[in-house]
Amino acid sequence: MLIAQVTDIHLGFQPDDPAEMNRRRFDEIVATLLAMTPRPDLLLASGDLTEHGTPASYATFREICAALPFPVLPAIGNHDDRDEFRRALPEVPTNGGYVQYVHDAGPLRILVLDTHEPGRHGGGFCAARAAWTAARLAESPKPTIVMLHHPPIETGSGWMTEDPDAPWVKRLADTLAGHSHIVRLVTGHLHRAIVTAWQGHILAVCPSSAPQVAIDFRSLDPDRPDGRDMIVAEPPGFALHYWTGRDLVTHFGAGGEHPVLARYNARMQPSVRHILAEHGVGSGGH
Repeated sequence: MLIAQVTDIHLGFQPDDPAEMNRRRFDEIVATLLAMTPRPDLLLASGDLTEHGTPASYATFREICAALPFPVLPAIGNHDDRDEFRRALPEVPTNGGYVQYVHDAGPLRILVLDTHEPGRHGGGFCAARAAWTAARLAESPKPTIVMLHHPPIETGSGWMTEDPDAPWVKRLADTLAGHSHIVRLVTGHLHRAIVTAWQGHILAVCPSSAPQVAIDFRSLDPDRPDGRDMIVAEPPGFALHYWTGRDLVTHFGAGGEHPVLARYNARMQPSVRHILAEHGVGSGGH
């Protein structure tokens, strides 16, 4: 099974431009996914679908997703508006007013969480959301992907990071503790590809569809702008989560056209044969 992930699309950043940069970048990712063989079985959209949570931005997101040949599972991020999200995407389940739901994906179960806290850039995870999550995790031992927008991790970045001692982080850790059937936490928000271990789980942060955050591990003084790079126009990123039947393997890719430096032809065939022979694959493909 192959599961694609996009995040931080930020549609409507240039609200008066129907061909805005963020729309073009998202289109590049969509085109890349559609050109794949095999195509993904479904697409996770892990929040910040829009920049300002406007009806027009959600209409654009809905229009793009409606043309896709695989299901799309959206989550909510801090740039989204929960009320507008629910009005624009009424088919997305909610529980207790939060955009939280379960999707049965055959061999996997996907648990979508809502970490949006109005007025906060960082995450939130109240007792009601935690109780719902705990109940869902207890329902089935099936291998489970947990998707949420905000990574509950300290990153080393001076501004795109989380307080590891924040109350919502502790509540999330307590809620997920002991559930060994969680095969991956997948998030967005940080506009970079990041992988780490967190509280006994593997956490993968998807790079953003919109421009990426510059890598910088220097401390940052909020009272002294120092001219450092903050946002850079690296290619639009996405993730691919491949279920082997035993493990979930996460890859990262970029949308758009890229130069091809080698193809599988007669020149590459000896290398391919040598590598596959190590895996017990003979010339007949067995």
